[in-house]
Amino acid sequence: MSSDIIGTTRPSGTGRTARAGGSVRRTGTAALWDRAKTILIHIELAVLAVVVIYPLVWVVGASFGATGGLAQASAIPSDPSLANYVRLLTATDFPRWYLNSFIVATSNMVLSVVISAFSAYIFSRLRFRGRTFALTSMLILQIFPAFLSAIAVYMLFLNFGLLDSLTGLIVASLAAQLPYNTWLLKGYVDGISTSFDEAALIDGASRTRIFTRIILPLMKPMLTFVAITQFAVPWMDFILPKLLISSPQHKTIAIGLFEMIADETRNEFTTFAAGAVLVAVPITILYIVLQKHLISGLTAGGEKG
Repeated sequence: MSSDIIGTTRPSGTGRTARAGGSVRRTGTAALWDRAKTILIHIELAVLAVVVIYPLVWVVGASFGATGGLAQASAIPSDPSLANYVRLLTATDFPRWYLNSFIVATSNMVLSVVISAFSAYIFSRLRFRGRTFALTSMLILQIFPAFLSAIAVYMLFLNFGLLDSLTGLIVASLAAQLPYNTWLLKGYVDGISTSFDEAALIDGASRTRIFTRIILPLMKPMLTFVAITQFAVPWMDFILPKLLISSPQHKTIAIGLFEMIADETRNEFTTFAAGAVLVAVPITILYIVLQKHLISGLTAGGEKG
């Protein structure tokens, strides 16, 4: 039976061509839109890079420029020299501030890594009375800003004779960060299979040996992150040293550099810039040394997620 008799017609090639043409147009529009989005993303990243990098370049340039205030500061000094660095190291107490900050930051880093790692393993693997209450208390303490406890910390340290001492500053820095570090590492240990512990216990290993020989190496990526942050926080902290330190021999970098530019009678911004550059050196070195472990930890976390 022919198509004329039943009143139907076969689809012509023109319709297929029109649909194909529309598909091509849509595909071309999508490609143009993707290209436009890529260009916009690159522009945004370039703007962010300028916003972030230019202040750093400006501070470094000012540190090599002529000694003086903001008027003499420039990203590209006309006559670069080390005069600001020489003045900083010889005419101020910067070496003492630097040493004090290094002692506090290093001590806080080591103690934070050791104590929080042990605490995280205990809270993750062991079940004991008061465990839930302790974890909940640490979590609640992180909700409130640190400055709310400033008066209480000051009075407590006054009664224990820890004011105006590096020991007191180390204790305060450690206590402020320990709950967060413990929670962070506990979450990481929770993700490590308990089969490692069970196999080691069957072989007669103690909990201490399991922690030091099995769990601790597996925690290395996250411990690297904790080490970097727990060095950087007290190294650049201003609030706790300002609250607890009063004598010149115990000042840290943050307090010393702040007083250098806060005094209206002193015009030493370029010297301050030299100090800011030197402040970044230890953190940069620490990051370069531990970068491999940090990146491997982030990669492992991404694959695990």
